[in-house]
Amino acid sequence: MGSDAVLRNSMVWLAVAAAITGLYTLSWKKMGITYLFGMLAICGVVLPDWDNLDRGVSRWCTVVTADGMARATPVTATRFKMYPIKLLLYGAVYGFAFCKWWSFITS
Repeated sequence: MGSDAVLRNSMVWLAVAAAITGLYTLSWKKMGITYLFGMLAICGVVLPDWDNLDRGVSRWCTVVTADGMARATPVTATRFKMYPIKLLLYGAVYGFAFCKWWSFITS
């Protein structure tokens, strides 16, 4: 249930950001693009199956069972483990998308 609260909170803040973008630029198109970009960003961070993706990158495509996951992963307080390759992939994808969004909004 905690993930539902995070998703709901993220979507509320996204709506606020899209409204501010729309008021600042006076453009429905830019407001819609902001909302779409934000929804894709939220879907990429909040919704994935982190139990599966918190394993090493080389094991992402292999099937995992609940028993295997319980034995392989100790319980940790953090939800997002810092794997360098995963951070590099997320940084590259979201950095490129943010630059494209920013250039569209400021044009």
